[in-house]
Amino acid sequence: MKNMLTTISNALCRMTGRNVGAQTVSELLVDLSEYVSVTSPPPAPTVALTQRQPPKPPPVRTRASAEQLVKNQAETDRPGARVVVSRSFADFTSQASFDIKECELHRLEDGPPLKAELTREQGLQYYRVMQTVRRMELKADQLYKQKIIRGFCHLYDGQEACAVGIESGINPSDHLITAYRAHGYTYTRGIAVKEILAELTGRRGGVAKGKGGSMHMYAPNFYGGNGIVGAQVPLGAGIALACQYKGNNQVCVSLYGDGAANQGQLYEAFNMAALWTLPCIFVCENNKYGMGTSVERASASTEYYKRGDYIPGIRVDGMDVLCVREATKFAADHCRAGKGPIIMELQTYRYHGHSMSDPGVSYRTRDEIQEVRSKSDPITMLKERMLTNNMASVEEFKGIDIAIRKEVEEAALYATSDPEPPLEELCNHIFSNDAPLEVRGTNPWVTLKSVS
Repeated sequence: MKNMLTTISNALCRMTGRNVGAQTVSELLVDLSEYVSVTSPPPAPTVALTQRQPPKPPPVRTRASAEQLVKNQAETDRPGARVVVSRSFADFTSQASFDIKECELHRLEDGPPLKAELTREQGLQYYRVMQTVRRMELKADQLYKQKIIRGFCHLYDGQEACAVGIESGINPSDHLITAYRAHGYTYTRGIAVKEILAELTGRRGGVAKGKGGSMHMYAPNFYGGNGIVGAQVPLGAGIALACQYKGNNQVCVSLYGDGAANQGQLYEAFNMAALWTLPCIFVCENNKYGMGTSVERASASTEYYKRGDYIPGIRVDGMDVLCVREATKFAADHCRAGKGPIIMELQTYRYHGHSMSDPGVSYRTRDEIQEVRSKSDPITMLKERMLTNNMASVEEFKGIDIAIRKEVEEAALYATSDPEPPLEELCNHIFSNDAPLEVRGTNPWVTLKSVS
């Protein structure tokens, strides 16, 4: 093999007029791909090499990356083997089955399955959405540090598998309500990145017209974004009551964090949901810290999936999008079957601090954060699964990443150039479908008008 490469290298020097020198196999193959078809041997030359003219420029084609060529190097070591530079989509595995972590159960005989089916299209879509949320949150972090975004801002990076897994396990017609860490769910519920970032910068084109900010974003069948700790949980039970009353076979996902898990109003909502057999999935996103307090220091019992006592519960690996998806499907089927509410505890992790005012390293170490990133990152986990099972290529993921970066950059430009809402619109949309009314301003002599 080495002698053959030396011979080809010398020939390439004469063909190109360049001193090729010592090269790796991949570099040599990249150079060769410009002059010959690497999928079939070239025809024997009909003239002497000394009379050969420089070849014409090669036709426009998709040039194989060095990484792909190196990947095929092992096959070239076999005698008579052909080098394959590019791959078509037909070469990829269209569907694969994956083992997922078993859920811990409370008051249930059976739980979610231990295997999850994933199609190539689903995998790419999950990757695209999770990566978009990650990039969007990192851009929000940047804009906040530039003092373009002000006030409260709670980022969701690290927890993307929760939002994408839940959304893929329910229907768009189902309902969802969450706490103040709401950017990811706003996106999965159908709001564009530019509308989310514009809301964070307080611009007129934001999802809430620039008046809601980080904690108050809404979409069809999505009720926020709520700033009062734990207050969204009984509201979610009320939404589930409306679903039951209408008989539409819909469910409500009511999310809260481990920091809100000790709120008394949660248990009032649990009690009423169990009494009335409401189709409500109570989801505790346990990211290990309530603000700066670890769950072990805040809760006598950290088994949040058992906190409902008389309500069944499951504990789920919240860093695995497939595990979250299968658990959500199981919980939704439980509710739709008329069995009442269920509790899901998603064990997850946030990379940023509680909010932008929290550096996130005074109560945990940087090594702890890095360990989670290296071992349990939800985006990396999905990507490696797909690559290992030949469901996508490295180049395809890179293409998705480039497109996402472009989308987020364009959204940031929009969010920083769109005008702020004028003062006269400050009190609009207080009521729905109502006649205009006067609203008192900051003092009795200032009045504003509210228009629906």
